[in-house]
Amino acid sequence: MSRKVYMDYSATTYVKPEVLDEMLPYFTETYGNPSSFYSLSRETKKAIDLSRDRVSKALKCEPNEVFFTGGGSEADNWAIKGAAFANRKKGNHIITTKIEHHAVLHTCEYLEHQGFDVTYLDVDSEGFISIEDLKSAITDKTILVTIMFANNEIGTIQPIQEIGSICREHKILFHTDAVQAIGNIDIDVKELNVDMLSLSAHKFYGPKGIGALYIRKGVKIDNLIHGGAQERARRAGTENIPGIVGLGKAIELAVANMEERNKRVRNLRDKLVEGLLKIPYSKLNGPTGEKRLPGNANICFKFTEGESILLSLDFEGICASSGSACTSGSLDPSHVLLAIGLPHEIAHGSLRLTLGEGNTEEDVEYVIQTLPPIIQRLRDMSPLWEDFLKGEKK
Repeated sequence: MSRKVYMDYSATTYVKPEVLDEMLPYFTETYGNPSSFYSLSRETKKAIDLSRDRVSKALKCEPNEVFFTGGGSEADNWAIKGAAFANRKKGNHIITTKIEHHAVLHTCEYLEHQGFDVTYLDVDSEGFISIEDLKSAITDKTILVTIMFANNEIGTIQPIQEIGSICREHKILFHTDAVQAIGNIDIDVKELNVDMLSLSAHKFYGPKGIGALYIRKGVKIDNLIHGGAQERARRAGTENIPGIVGLGKAIELAVANMEERNKRVRNLRDKLVEGLLKIPYSKLNGPTGEKRLPGNANICFKFTEGESILLSLDFEGICASSGSACTSGSLDPSHVLLAIGLPHEIAHGSLRLTLGEGNTEEDVEYVIQTLPPIIQRLRDMSPLWEDFLKGEKK
């Protein structure tokens, strides 16, 4: 292995040194339980308040609309289950899409077993929903629309403001999974007409195991976790003080100089895509331009298999994925790639490379030089490639 190149920033990020520095005292020095009354506890309470303020500034909402959770998946579960059960007397219909993260899809499947009806909207070849399909799906029983801000596999950024306006017009709650959006897109929850928004610190250079849910003031949802009176009696459990502190610092850094930082990452991504698409029979999955996350490159290579590509890249020191990290143990092709119309055999040959702040031009060049011979070697071993070549010669 000659070097190490990390290109899986959509799966997780490293913790920035500034973030870790702020977290460390809350492990060993300022460790009081915020629910207690002595001075040591008042310090941790102040730390939580500061982080809540930082999140509210990033989302342009009020601090009392921010609730800390154990991560993005918990936030998604809370928003969807909480809204569904709290509004069951009004209706039992939920609208989502076929390309959501499994934290949303599996939650919706669970609710179907609880008597709720769920509409899973189709997407086009670039991963966008149809606004007309959304309007047509709304019924007098619809109580919630949950559509992700930006897709974790192909980078598609949905028209969130337009979706939010439609939901507001019909008096339907709107939740968006913004786990991939923080630090990549400027977010104003008021302008976007969002009622609930989920985020997770480890996607923007914060610690794992901590997230947050924005709940617009006046929105009533059931609690997901019961117990103590933490988080204003909305989310029980002794607070993860170091994690909350890390999330607050990380989101503050994520929104600072975002445009300049993303321009650099986007330029690296474009150079990477341009180089890899020179490989014969390759195709970029998802949209181009401003409607795609700046660091996302998802490319399929016909007549190959994604897991073999990943193993070969790992041997060369390159960290990548073939889809969501949450489904990396599955042998099934990506549900996102199937939803945009790719056949199984092509979806199986997909590679997701997601770039971040730690990447350099040298990293990009290394991947561009390393991947073509890997693809060719795997094709030479593939009976599909052999059959294709025979067909070409006829």
